[in-house]
Amino acid sequence: MIGQQDSEQNELMNAVAIKKGQSQERAEGFREMGTLRCDCCGEEFFINHHPAFADKGLAAKQAHWLEKVLAEEHERDKKHADRIELPE
Repeated sequence: MIGQQDSEQNELMNAVAIKKGQSQERAEGFREMGTLRCDCCGEEFFINHHPAFADKGLAAKQAHWLEKVLAEEHERDKKHADRIELPE
């Protein structure tokens, strides 16, 4: 059921960042647009887009947004989530 739940969630979003080492199945059907490394801890995230909405320019903006989010999490001593929905 977990795989089905992830698949249903993927249908509702157009872009997601997934921490390296997590199952790429969680982004099944998505196109990998790039990778971002957290400046503070070095963890890497894959930026994935739904194929119908794949856009390199948008992915670059999302990477910049994600960079800020990851830095803020370190400021609050919060652990990075395995999966982060990205803004459009």
